[in-house]
This record gives sequence, C-alpha cells and structure tokens, in this order.
Amino acid sequence: MSSEQVFSWTVVVLTCQHKDSVYAFQRELEVRQQRGDLLQGTLLLTVSDPQEPGLGSGGATLNALLVAAEHLSARAGYTVVTTDVLDDARILILHTGRDFPWDSCGRAFCWLPVEKPAQTVQGPVCCLDMLLDCLSNQVCPGSPPGVWVCSTDMILTMPTTFKMSWEGFSGVRVLALPGDVSYAANHGVYFADEQGRVRDIIYKGSEERIRRAAQPDGMVPLVSGPVFFCRRVLERLLKAHVTPPLDGCTYMGMDSGAPPLRISLFLDLLMCLCSDLSESEFVNGERTGCSSPISQQGAVVKSARALLWRILRGTTLHMVYVPGGCYDYLTLSGREHIGRLTKKGTESNTLSHIQNTQCVSAGGRVINSVLEGDVSVASGAVIQHCHLQGPVEVLSGCLLSGLEVTSSLHIQQLALTNDHIIQGHHIQLGEMKITVYTVLGAYDDLKVSCDDDGATFLNHRWSDLYSRTGIQPEDLWGSGRCQSLMEARLFPVFQPRGGAVGLEVGVCWLLGGPGALEQWRAAWRLSLREVLSLTDQEGELRWREALFFQVGRRRVMDNLKSQSDRGLLPSFRAAVLGGQHEELLCTLDSIAAGSRENLGVAARCLACIADVLACLAGEGRGGLRSGPAANPTWSHAFSILEQGDLLGGVQALATERAKWLSRPDLLVRAARHYEAAGQVLLRQAVMLSQRFISIGQGEVPPLGEWQDVECPARLDLSGGWSDTPPIAFEHGGAVVNVAVKVDGRRPIGARARRIKEPCLLLVSSSGVQDDAIAMATVCERLEDLKDHCVPYAPAALLKAVCVCSGLVTYPSRQSLDEQLLQRWGGGVEIHTWSLLPHGSGLGTSSILAGAVLAAVYRCTGRTYDTDSLIHAVLHLEQMLTTGGGWQDQVGGLVGGVKVARSKACLPLRVEVERLPLSDDFLLSLQQHLLLVYTGKTRLARNLLQDTVRRWYSRVPSIVENAGQLVDNAEECARACTEGSLPRLGACLERYWGQKKVMAPGCEPAAVRTMMDALRPLALGQTLAGAGGGGFLYLLTRQPQQGEAVRQVLNNTQGLRDFSVHLVELDMDGITLLKSS
Repeated sequence: MSSEQVFSWTVVVLTCQHKDSVYAFQRELEVRQQRGDLLQGTLLLTVSDPQEPGLGSGGATLNALLVAAEHLSARAGYTVVTTDVLDDARILILHTGRDFPWDSCGRAFCWLPVEKPAQTVQGPVCCLDMLLDCLSNQVCPGSPPGVWVCSTDMILTMPTTFKMSWEGFSGVRVLALPGDVSYAANHGVYFADEQGRVRDIIYKGSEERIRRAAQPDGMVPLVSGPVFFCRRVLERLLKAHVTPPLDGCTYMGMDSGAPPLRISLFLDLLMCLCSDLSESEFVNGERTGCSSPISQQGAVVKSARALLWRILRGTTLHMVYVPGGCYDYLTLSGREHIGRLTKKGTESNTLSHIQNTQCVSAGGRVINSVLEGDVSVASGAVIQHCHLQGPVEVLSGCLLSGLEVTSSLHIQQLALTNDHIIQGHHIQLGEMKITVYTVLGAYDDLKVSCDDDGATFLNHRWSDLYSRTGIQPEDLWGSGRCQSLMEARLFPVFQPRGGAVGLEVGVCWLLGGPGALEQWRAAWRLSLREVLSLTDQEGELRWREALFFQVGRRRVMDNLKSQSDRGLLPSFRAAVLGGQHEELLCTLDSIAAGSRENLGVAARCLACIADVLACLAGEGRGGLRSGPAANPTWSHAFSILEQGDLLGGVQALATERAKWLSRPDLLVRAARHYEAAGQVLLRQAVMLSQRFISIGQGEVPPLGEWQDVECPARLDLSGGWSDTPPIAFEHGGAVVNVAVKVDGRRPIGARARRIKEPCLLLVSSSGVQDDAIAMATVCERLEDLKDHCVPYAPAALLKAVCVCSGLVTYPSRQSLDEQLLQRWGGGVEIHTWSLLPHGSGLGTSSILAGAVLAAVYRCTGRTYDTDSLIHAVLHLEQMLTTGGGWQDQVGGLVGGVKVARSKACLPLRVEVERLPLSDDFLLSLQQHLLLVYTGKTRLARNLLQDTVRRWYSRVPSIVENAGQLVDNAEECARACTEGSLPRLGACLERYWGQKKVMAPGCEPAAVRTMMDALRPLALGQTLAGAGGGGFLYLLTRQPQQGEAVRQVLNNTQGLRDFSVHLVELDMDGITLLKSS
C-alpha cells in the first residue's frame, strides 16, 4: 500500500445492489475516511440500485452520477441539479457488483492477508482498499476534472513506474491490463488502433477475434475496470436523468414512474464510442452480457441505444495499455480464491491472535481470527473471521470462515479432508437475525447443471451424495429451478419444532457426521444463492469488527507481556475510533496490575494508557502531551505506587481516570499523570540495579580532613540514547565514549569533610575554583531534605547524594542531628564545582554526582569500586527523578576510550570494557579532536520525556534507530581498536543522524549553519549529548586545526558567542587528590 498523499477526490460513490447494504457500506467508507485513507473533505455516498435485480453497470453509473451531482448542487446552494458543480469536481464511482460466494460482504469487502506498512490507524486491507490505493496513488493523479468509474470485483497491480499523460486530453479513457488469449476467452478485450483509439470491445469472442487485439508483447488488452469520463462528456451523460427511456436507469426516473432499464457500462455506454461500429450495428446488435434488442423489452433497449448514440457518438474512446500490470478478477472458483489468499508474499498471520503459532504452517493463512489451543493450519489452508478452540486440524485447500467459538466442538468432531469450504453466514429473515452454515468443495462449479459430467458437490459427483445420504434431486430443486449447486437447497436453517439449527444438523451431516435424512428433510433449507441474498451485511461487518477489536486487545496483551517491539499506537487509534477504548483501558489496567515481576512491563502499560487517553482527546486537541503532572487529586494513587503496591496503585489510577474523560484538555492532563505514574515504576525498575552497588567500611578520616575528587568530562562517540531506560533494558544498549580534559583541566570536581556541627553544609560552585560563584545551603533539620527528589530545588543533587549514599536516612523518626552524631560524630560539608556551562552536553551532572558520591564515601571511611559508583549514580538519578542513561558517568569515571553495554533485561547492569588502543592512535585522536562551544544553551527539557514516550509507543523509526545506535557503537569500537580515524569519523556522522531521529529538533538553525561551515574540515562531527545546544565536537581531517576552525567560524555570517577549546584525552578517569 502506498504511503504517498491520497488523491483529492471531491466525491466517492459506492454503489450496491441491495438496499439493506447502504448503511453498512456507508459506515465502512466513513471508517476509511477516519483512518486517513480518504481525505476529510471528500463527500462519501453509498447508493443502491433503484430496483433489484440491478440496472447493470451502465445504469448504476448514470444513477450514481446523478446522485453525486444532486448532492454537490445542494451543497452549492442550488435548488435543481446543475452541471456547473462538475467544473472542478473529481468524482470516483465504485461498483460493488454481484454477490460473492466466498465472502458474505461481497468482493469489495473481502479481507486480504495483507497488512499496511507504517499505518497510522490499524485496519484491514480489503479489495476495496487495494483498489482505492491503486487508483488514488497510481492511476488517477494528474487527471483533469471528471468521473472515474471502476468495479470492485478485481485486484489491480500497476508497475511502480506507471504514469499517464493528460496533456490536452478530452473524451473517455479506459485502462487495459495484459492477459493471455485463453483467459480473455471468458472475458472482454479492447480492439484498438496504433494510437490507442478503441475500434471495438470483444466480449467472450472467438480466439481469432481476440488475437486481432494482441499488443506487441503478445498479450491482449483486457477490459480491466477503470474508465474516465471528462467534464464535457459528463454533461451529456447527466441529461439521461430527464430523457426517456434512459431516465429508467435513475432513481429520479423511477420515482417519476419511468420503467426500469438495464444497460451495460462497457457494452452500451462505451460500445457506442467504438469507431468500427455503425449506428445500426450498435442499436440492433445482439451482445452477450447486456439487454437484448429482440427481447420483450427490445423496443426500449433500441430506443435507449439510439439515444446514447446521439448523446455520445463522436467522443473519442482512448485506451491506455499497461505492460507489466496485473488484473486479478475474483471469479466464483473456490480453489482460485483460496489460492489467491495463500499465494506467496502474503501474511501468514493477518490481524489475528494465535495462541500456538507453531501450529500454523508457513503456507497457511489466518485472517482476523482468534485461535485458542492447538488449531493446526496446513499449508494452503485459510481461516478467516473465526473464533476457534482446539484441537482442530484444518487441512490443505480448506477455507473456514465466519465460525463462532461455539462451533469448535462440532469442527473438532468432523473428519475434514482437503479442499473443503465451511462458512457461517449472518442472515436476516424478517425481523430475525440468525447464522446459517454452508459447506462446499473448493473445486465445485457453482453454476454448472448437476447433470453435467463435471458437476460436483464437496468435490465428488452428485451421485455420491445421493447414494451416501439418501438425498434425492427433488429434495434440492423444485420444478422449473436451475439445477445447479448455487440453487440447491442444501443448507438447513430451521427445524419445525427446534428453531434455528447449528453446524451439526446440516454441515456435519453432509460431511458424513451424525444425523439423519429425515431430520435434514424436515428442516427449512436455503440454497447458497438465497443465503447470499439474505445476508445481513451490517451484522456480518459487526461480527468481523468485534473479532478485530478482540484480536487487537489480545495482541496488545501478547506484545506487552513478551516485550515485543511492535508499535501499538495504530491499534489504539483503531480502538478509539471504534468506540472500544473502555475495553482497551481495562485490558491495559489488567496487564499493568499483573506485572509485579516485571516493573518495566507495568511502566510501559501506564505509558500506553497515556497514549490511549491522548488518542481520545484527538490529534492536536487538549494541549501539549508534556506538562506538569502533580495535581493533588492524583497524589493518592502516586503514593500507593511509591509504596510498592502495584495492584492498588493501578486501581487508584483507574478510579481517578474516570473523572477526567469528559473533555480533551482533561484527557491530555490525565495522560500526563499516567506518564508520571509510569516514571514512578520505571524508577523502581531501574533501582533494582542497586544490587550491583557494593560499599565497604574502612577507616574514617579525621574530622576536618578534605577528600578531594576530580573528574574529566566525556565525549560520546556513538550509541548514546541506547543507554537510556527503558531502552537500555528493553532493547539493550551499547555506547562508546572517551574521557577528556577541556583546555588542559579536569572540569568537574567535589570535596567533602566531616565537621563538628551536626548539620549538612552544601556548597555548589561554578567557575574557576579560586574565583567561583558559590551557592550555599545549610540543612539543620531532616525536613530540609524533603525536596531531595525535586530536580530543580536548591542543592537538589547534593541532598540526593546525602540520602542515596546512606549519609542520612529520609524519612526517619530520628532527627537529622541525631543521625549525624550517631553515625559520623558530626556533620558533613560538601563542595562541588564545574568549569563547564549549563547544558554543555558533556555529561556534567552525572559525572558530578559520581564525584560527590566518591567524596562522601571517602570522608565517611567507606570503600567502593568504580562499577559500584556507576550503578550508584544510576540509582541516585532515579531518586532525583531526572532519569537519563548510564553513559555519562561511565564516560567521566572510567578513563580513556571504552565501550559500555547493558543487556535487554532487568535488573539493569552496566558492563564497561576499556578498549586496548595503541599510543600512536591515542595521540592521533587527541590531535584531531576539537571542541566548539556553540553559544546555544540546550533548553529542551522535554527531549528525554518525548523520546521515552516515542519508544514506549514503539514508533517504528525509533525502534529501528535503537538497533542502529547499538550497531554503530560496535562499529565505532572496532574502528578505534583498528586505529582508523576515517571510520571513526563515519561513525560520528552516522551517530549525529541517529541522534536527530531520536530527538527531532535537537539541531538548532545556528548549529546547522556551524556544522555546514565546518564540514570541509571534518571527518565527522556531532553535538555532544542529546543535542539542542551546548558543545559541538569534530574529528578534523588534519591534526591541530584549532586555528583553522576558529577562522572558518569567524568568517561565517550569523555565528557569535562560540568558542574553540582544546581536548586532551584523560586516561585516569575519576581521580582522588591527596587529602588536605
């Protein structure tokens, strides 16, 4: 299916032969418009033939054109039908045609084993959808105002390069796809001259006549459906609704008393334009497939043809032949239809829930069905629109359709053989709606007389049925009835005393199961033709829709529990459009509440509920997804979650949610709170990494002795974002980064000492240590630490360190001074500094957290290793609620160039591997690395939240990119190990592209200008960290290019406030200075 912009139709008209179909089919069109398959401004009309049987394709076309023109006239304010409304109109008329035995809703709504790629709203692909896509994206673009007419009884496939020229076109144009002579013998072909002007239309002609129409490729041009009438021709056609006898083709004519008239689109409307036909041949000719001029109505037929000749003759009929195209007409052959559904390249599982997928062979097809237990589907077998419970075995060539779960027991007892078709049909008898079951053989010919040598039922001769069951021909066909399988009254509907019958009375007995001839004879029975004519198409479509949404909920459950990367937003949007959001929300509540053993799954469930609420609000309505989420009415539910009561928390959230569903703005605010609740569970999941923190107790330094710690910054060379929870433990992460000094200094540091006073003295500095601007915070009461988890509170990082490191316990019944005196004999003073600007992208906050933890551990006599410090920072950042990944602290705490990885599992564990690089490569890398401060502070606080949201939604581009980030990190590690700067530069370039996929908007215009200017000097470049501003670093083509970079930037218009900095590799990482 095409993803290009949909062609802008003014009106789409769907014609149908049964009046009862109008409402159901109109709803199907509207659903497609809601899904975006048809543009919102398009007028959708469903029109039934004014009488049954229908008026033929030509009559249905004239009637549909009249209805479209009437609606457009009314919309434009006219009180009569006027052709003026057709001036700029592009109208599509689609004919659903006759009943189709293998689908109760006809060929148009026959589901295919295909799923749309990159769909916005999940939905089935029917023949109608394939045709709409082909017409709107390949055939019709570029066409002038006019009407396209096409039947929906076939599947068109066009070459991707196909394009029609419309320059100077006027008249009627038909599309012809190639077919071979043998196929054309039962079909229609166009006979055209070298310029494409149609001379004749040959329908079921002789082989000799058909061969005359052959094209240079040896194939013949089939009558393939699409026909275009230009605006000038439409005006002539529209006269028909007031001109006898053609007014008998329209509802207005019939409502005015005109007798009904049946005419053909191809053999009447188009035939009169064929250049080889004379008026007499056209008016008086006897043609297979249309009304006869020598029938009882012959005079009317001749009069109508003569009128068409006067109205249309002289109009050019032009054929466009499409070599390489494919025309697949949906015939009455069951074997052909099963072959169509099981052909290579289609999906084995289409919008279905299959409990035991190993039971479905690669060549089997399951469409819109629920299969529970062991339901075996052989290669070449199809199950569609069924709910079955195993054990059931469906053999090759079989088709099961429309069977409810209550049918499973009877299906289990059947001795099914190959090539059987069992269907459940929803029909309406007066006010009563029931299900009738039919069984046929895939090789049965439905229309051939039972006396024909090739006539079969269940793939065997009729005589076999008579001898096996005792059924006689007079039981099946009354006098005067056509004795074909289509007309055979085989299928029981009612028992005189037992009411509606199920699968067991008819189908099971006909297949050799238990039952009796007398019971079958006593039942009121229907033929297949009668079953199809009585179909309750609204009920049939509702059944399929109910299955579709049930499958959707089960697939959501399967995907979440298995932690699949399948995107769920299309399914959510479909449920919301279908009014199924309450059932979906209950399903998500249930999964979340039952995920105690995997908090990652529970967190994703709450994020999914936020997505559903946002879908309910509507696209662009209700406000931004990101925003505050601390409304007091939600605090009770949050506190329950914080206490570890998952079930109670989910229930409390659902109770509060019910109060927020009435308006788009409330729904969006509720979505924000669900995301915040998901973050609570995400933090709890990540905090499981606490088990990898090992802290020992050693000798406590003397009171007043400073413990000083310095750290380098880090440059992320590849893989960033893959280290971010939940990506890091749901997909797995890998990051390559390097520890660096900036302008010769380690820019991040901390110091701590014990002091006599039982308080916490917290000092944060920025700038050079001896000339720093400091902000001091004194905590004398335990209450002063209550905002330790509020990221933007004064000294929040230092307060979080005090709690996370075990320096003090919060909350506690012990006062702060009691805790400090009892544990450490006094208070603690902590100082921090950073020489880097805020939002630098060099990992400052995480590295600083590691430095502070190290200083606090040292001054209180505790021992640790770097691995513990890395996980302690991860734990601390969850407590601080800033989230983020693990690569920053790895980059600054571990020296040199290294690759760090985390596996796709909980608890989240980071494993670091220092790369064994040669001294020559390290020196070369240092000489080619440059750091440029862009002068832009990163302001996008929601980058992380937006990215996590898109990951939870499994947006396909994000999922694909996550894998590419990890792959690029591994390639980057190899490039460094093998000493290749060009390959490293290529990794940097790919990495920057990957960052922009993860966080759209992370490249400000000024930064883009800067990078474009520097590209000639660089092997690769990227903004550090998440992007959006801060530092840019580049790997230059030549060594020591600081001055050249500065000169290029000075000469680039619009750049200011930038600065160029030297980079020195730091091989030591976190460094403990001599005690002072």
